[in-house]
Amino acid sequence: MSVLDKLKQMLKGHEDQASQGIDKAGDFVDGKTQGKYSGQVDMAQEKLKEQLGEEPGHNQPPRQ
Repeated sequence: MSVLDKLKQMLKGHEDQASQGIDKAGDFVDGKTQGKYSGQVDMAQEKLKEQLGEEPGHNQPPRQ
């Protein structure tokens, strides 16, 4: 069993909390890098959410 499979199993039923954690981590990185890598951070957030089974763009506030 891969690490990703183990994470999915542990997070089952807590997808909303995992999604919020991914968003917070991305915001933290954006803050530390002053938004310099925001495109890459957003892409990484989307990929992580896809891996956890969430639809891309689901439950995200509109971009400004």
